[in-house]
Formats: sequence, C-alpha cells, structure tokens
Amino acid sequence: MFRLWCLTDEDLLAPNSPYQLTDTGQGLHRIQASPRISRAMHVILHSTQAKLDHWVGSSVIHLGDKNVPNALMFIDKYAQVGHILRPIVRTIDEIDVLVTKSSELKAYIETSFGGTEALKKDILVDFFREAFDGSGADNFFDAGSCIDGRLTSAWNWCSRLHGKKFFPIFKLAGFVGFDGKFG
Repeated sequence: MFRLWCLTDEDLLAPNSPYQLTDTGQGLHRIQASPRISRAMHVILHSTQAKLDHWVGSSVIHLGDKNVPNALMFIDKYAQVGHILRPIVRTIDEIDVLVTKSSELKAYIETSFGGTEALKKDILVDFFREAFDGSGADNFFDAGSCIDGRLTSAWNWCSRLHGKKFFPIFKLAGFVGFDGKFG
C-alpha cells in the first residue's frame, strides 16, 4: 500500500500530466491521467487473476475518468478496505467469546443460526455474495463488478447491515460503524 501511495503522489504531481476540472456527475473533480498507479494496479490485477481458477466480473480499472477522476480518489477508495473488513473480522472473532459469556446468547445463536460456525458462515456468505454483486452503478462498465466498483458494492452492503438478521450480533460484538472506531 505504501508503494501505491508513492505512485499516487508521483502521478498527482507529474508536470507533464495536467488535470482538467470537470463535472463528473458527482461534483467538480480534477480528472487527471494516472499512468503509474494504473500500471501498478494492472500488475496486481493480472497477478491475482493468474493465481485464481476463475475471475468473476469486469477487470476494468477506472482511473482518470468520471468514475475515479484521479490517483488520489483511487487510493482513497482502497484505503477504505480496512474500514469495511475490520468490523466484520472482529465480529466473526468475537462470536466465540460472546457465547462463553452468556448461555442465553449461546441458545439464541443455536436457535436462530444453527450455532456459532453456521452464524460465521452466514455472515461471510452474505458479505461475499452481496458485497461484490455490482450494486451501486447504472451499467456494466460503471458497475460494481469492475475493480474499484466492487468497493461501491461493499459500501452498499455496509449500508444495509442494519437490516440483516445477524445485525444484533454485530452490536453485541461492539460494532458502532464502519468509520474505524470499532471496539
């Protein structure tokens, strides 16, 4: 991640790469080419794809367009990954601790979810199915199936967490939000 931040700075400050102030539909943004960060992300993408049997969705990496206007907007999106994953991981980790402290909670989890392992799987299956489903965009090119758009889908999942059957477990585990102030 540090390397990506350095490349972001180089792209933003490159004298031969001026920006154009443009209304992207999300307000005025500085649209600017980001060749260094683009090259690095394509290397990461292709390396990841080579390690997988199957890739789901688009491999588009938006940079310097109306979706992701510049390298700073791009790297800021990726800096949010920890804010998304940390509360989920902490809740999963806390489930076993919670049931040792309360027989009533253990009974609730057994009755409602089929046990702690089933609850953990329910949370993870729901996240991985819905957090990368392409929600949050108007078409396939802009959709959440593209690399940066998957974060849009993940944020959509986060915004719907309060309506999930397992949301009370998040609250019991200390969840207060996806802003980095968890636990």
